[in-house]
This record gives sequence, C-alpha cells and structure tokens, in this order.
Amino acid sequence: MRIPIIAFLSLAAMVGGELGARGIELTVAQGEVEAGEGTAEVDRRDGEIDRPDACPTRVRREEDEVMGDKLMSNRPSLLFVSKSRSPLTPLNKGGTRNILKVPLVKGDLGGSRLDYKRHLLSVSVLSSHQSDEVSRIVRDLPASDEIAVAPEVRSPSAQDDRHKDFTSLLPTAGTIATIAEIPEAVNLNAQQLGGTLPISQGRNVEGVYVAEVKIRFVNSKGEAVDKKGNPIKGRISEDFIRGELKLKAGDNYSQEVVQLDLQQLQQLGLFDKVTVSTEEVGTDINVIYNVEERSARSVGASVTLSDDVGVAVPLSYVDRTFGTNGQRLSLEIQPSLRGVEYDVRFVSPYVAADDRLGYSVRAFGDRRISEIFNKDINLPNGDRVREIRMGGNLAVTRPLGDWRGTLGLNYTNISTRDRNLNLARRDVLGNPLTFSGAGVDELYTVSFGAVRDRRNNPFNPTSGSILSLSTEQSIPLGRGNIVSNRLLANYIQYVPVTLLGISESEALPEMLAFNLQGGTVIGDLPPTEAFRLGGRNSVRGYDGGDIGSARSYFLASGEYRFPVGRDVGGVIFVDFASDLGTGDSVLGKPAVVRDKPGTGAGVGLGVRVRSSLGLIRLDMGVSDDGDIKFVLGTKQRF
Repeated sequence: MRIPIIAFLSLAAMVGGELGARGIELTVAQGEVEAGEGTAEVDRRDGEIDRPDACPTRVRREEDEVMGDKLMSNRPSLLFVSKSRSPLTPLNKGGTRNILKVPLVKGDLGGSRLDYKRHLLSVSVLSSHQSDEVSRIVRDLPASDEIAVAPEVRSPSAQDDRHKDFTSLLPTAGTIATIAEIPEAVNLNAQQLGGTLPISQGRNVEGVYVAEVKIRFVNSKGEAVDKKGNPIKGRISEDFIRGELKLKAGDNYSQEVVQLDLQQLQQLGLFDKVTVSTEEVGTDINVIYNVEERSARSVGASVTLSDDVGVAVPLSYVDRTFGTNGQRLSLEIQPSLRGVEYDVRFVSPYVAADDRLGYSVRAFGDRRISEIFNKDINLPNGDRVREIRMGGNLAVTRPLGDWRGTLGLNYTNISTRDRNLNLARRDVLGNPLTFSGAGVDELYTVSFGAVRDRRNNPFNPTSGSILSLSTEQSIPLGRGNIVSNRLLANYIQYVPVTLLGISESEALPEMLAFNLQGGTVIGDLPPTEAFRLGGRNSVRGYDGGDIGSARSYFLASGEYRFPVGRDVGGVIFVDFASDLGTGDSVLGKPAVVRDKPGTGAGVGLGVRVRSSLGLIRLDMGVSDDGDIKFVLGTKQRF
C-alpha cells in the first residue's frame, strides 16, 4: 500500500526538483491543454489547452484524455447538418445592436475557427460502437485550422504620421513582413477610412525601443473598425491579454519574443487569429497585437444511431461571455432512448497580470460498450458489457516556466452493467468485472500533469515538439478501497522535410511526425482501468482494445504527411503497441481469456481535407493480421 504513494511522491519530487534547478516555480497550467492530438495529460478536457485523444486507456477519465477530439465511424451513422444563426444582442452604448453570429458547430472548450462570411455547417459522425467521449459528436473544430500571414491590417485611427506594419503568425517563424513607407496624406486618409495598408518589405525593427504595447481587436476581415467607423471593442480585457505577453513597454523589440507571445495567445484558445503590427513613434515603435476573438457563443446538434443506445441527439452549448478574462461555460448533453449522457464544465484561465490561479470545475456521466470485455465473451445473459461512468473534478492551473501543469482532485464512479443497466459482476466465464466484485468501483484521486510545448503552432503544428508527464494517485476510499498510482508519458516531434520539394506555403506542408508514449499502473488495478491497446488512437487497423488490456504499455507511431493539392493532403503511417507482457496481471485476465495478442502493428494510408468544418481525416489501416479498418474523423491523429 505504501509503494504507490511513495512512487507518487518520488515523481512529484523529481519533476519539482528538475524545474526548481532551472529556476522554475512549482505552478499549475491550464487544464485544457489544447496542445495537439496524441498527448496524454492530466485533466486535459479542462482549462485552456485542448487534449489529444491518443492515450489507449480509460477513454472517459479526465486524466487520460488527450488533446483534440476525433470522431470515427466504422458503421453507417445518421448526420444532422445545421446552419448558423445570428440572435440579436442587447443595445450597446451608442444605441446600436451588435450582431453575434452563433454557428451551430461541434462545441468544445477549445472552440473553432469560424468563417462568419459563410453559413457554417456542422457535421457530426459517431461510431456505432465507440463512445470515447461523453459527447463524442458535439465538438468545436480546431481553433485555427489555417494560420497564414494575414493579407491586411486595418487601423482604427491615425495616431502617427508614418507607420510600419507587419504581420507575423505561428507558421512563419522565420520572416516578419513589414509595410513600406507610404506618403503621409495617403497613409492618413487610409487610416481614417479604415482602409487597408498594403504589405511589403520594410526596414528591420529588431532591437528598436518599444514605447508602448497595444491591443487591437479586429474582425474576421482584419478590420479594426465597425461599419460606422468605430473601433471594435473586445469582450476580453486588454490587461488580461497584456499579462500573457513577454514583450513589455520599455523593452527592445525581439522577433523571438514576439513569436513566443503569438504562440501563447493562440494556446489560450480564445482567439481565431493573432497578428502583430508596429507603428513608428519618432525613433521608437509601438507594437500592436491584433486579435480576432472567437464567437461569444456556439451551439451544436446532431442525430446519431448506434446499436447500444439506438437513436441519440447530442446537443452542445458553449458560452464565452463570462467575465473579461476568458472564462467560459460548456454544456454537452446527449439524450437517447436509454438515458442521458452529459458533460458540464466551467473554466477560468490563469491570469498572469494578477498571478491568479486558473481553475476548472467539471461534472460528467456517460456510457459505452466496454473495450476491455469484448471479443464475444459477454455476460451470462448474452449482453455485451457496458461501462457507466459518473463523476467530476476540480483542477487548478498555472504556468510552470516553460511548462504548463494541472493539479486536480477527481472522483469517478465506474459500474459494469448489461443493456438494461442492471449491475453485472462477472462475465459468462465467471471472471470479475470490477475490483470490488460488486459491479461498482469508486476512484478518489489526486492528479498532477506538466506539459512542455515547443511546437510552432498548437493547432496545426509543422515543427517542434510537445512533452507531457502525469501522475495520478488514488486514495483508498469508497467501494473497492483502491490504492494505486498511474504514470503516463507522451512525446510528439514534428520535422519539416522537402522530399517532394513543395513549398512550405502549402496548406498541408510536407513533414514527418513521430509519437512515443507509455504508461504503467502501480498497485491496485480495476479491470475497467486497464490500458486499451488497438483502435483509432493507438494502432490503426485494429478495433478498439483488440490488441490488449494491459497494466503497462508502450506505443509508437510515425507519419509522413505531404500535400496533394491546395486543401488536400496525404498520409502514410505506421503504428505499433505492446502490453509489455502485463496482460495477465490485470484482475480477471480479460486480455488472456479473450486471446488478445498483446502486441500489434498497423500500416496504412490516409487523406486529409481542409474545410470550413476544420481538418477532416480518413485513414485506412491494415493490421499485421491482414484486417482492414477505416477511420473517419476530424483533426490529425497526433
């Protein structure tokens, strides 16, 4: 009983010691670590950093979810497509009414990049037997599925007689474009009319004294004024945004620092696009961060059909109008013929200006067909095993220097049931389904995770890496009296290449992507908490959980991504996973009695299509047994 606790304390001391040696204070980052798909983290569905969905373990546990939701369908599903609406908002001070377009999109805390010039459609796809998320249909699209140098920046006022503007976005870390000098009369007139200043190469501003750092809110066209010529006002506090910036008034301008600021603002998940411009003030410059806020609210709806719950209607609502520091409320609910699944959370991000902890609160309830107790070994009555999970968590978040971390208190009630939700204690072979033996386990845990994100773009990375480490210690309370410690590590590397000699300006650039991850559980291990190997987020070519149900695991994936056209790309991938010989150490040996191999590999081809709905992916995986599986979803695998 002491060993798991000692392991928990040892890992915490090791992480804290390493960070302390580098002068980094022990802090906690934002929970919704929207880093990118494929990164196992603690509490990644909360806070400001979205989660990958690649950890092959407890699909619905907050601590094992990974950034970026993906949808997969191996069987036909019903789709419901909805258009955006524009409800009226209260009158503003000028007696005018601001129109907020409320697109019906898949709602997630991460949000989506919305094109408000079009009626954005929302399409949801659900596997008939997968239920990896409480509302696996209703999700926001990637925060920015296309980030490129902005073609224009429009100025709300004429503050100086000569301006130097440039834009710099995450994919263009090397060069910052500047606006050439324009005759005074022309420049002044353009600004007064909200006109567009042409972009061209100008003088280098590296090292120039920064007189002031300004925040400018712009619309989707890059305009800083509305139709009446009034400056656009944002919902988010300018002080909050400035607090997230490293560049301060009185500093010398540094392109490297600006790039870090752009990355930080994008990772907040509050903006669709961020650019930077400068204006001359004598021999000095003002630096202006131009931010395009995400929609204030988003609503999503779809209709799905599965052989578990029958017809279901997933609904979602995200409201980002709570306060001026990026707080938001997310509600996801899925009524069906067999009950209601839900996921409700409130997120308040870390405020750097006040050094105030961020926090998140979440409650959830869902059901899924078990990927542990599958392979036609079912319940005595012939039903497949259902896992019902209900619980919640409270997490605090704060930066850790170069890291981001989350410290959380979590509760999860896990029960195994038949189709009619009657408790099931053993399968048809008499093997226990829960650690308590009563059909119900309760987990009270303390979790800690840290993420170091060095990608050039958190939503569409083309270079850099991300490393995440997490530990979760259970407290022996409730049914099962479980004492364990779960350790997870995940690393992703992106390497740009030019094997085809295609320009980096392509929408889907040529690159290599690698993912290594592993984990283990020390102490008590309920069968429902075993690592699931095989499936869309581990080894493609296998169904979920068909490789193994393990106490420890190792997974490696590699992808070669290349452009095919302007908005179409291809992928060649290989996946491998192993239970490291731990399948027989899980209570009831569910993998052994179901003849799961414990080790498996898959190779295949995929297509990526950029659309107004975000990135759509279709993968065809071939397992080492020769089986072929198709995966349809959104976002990259990692």
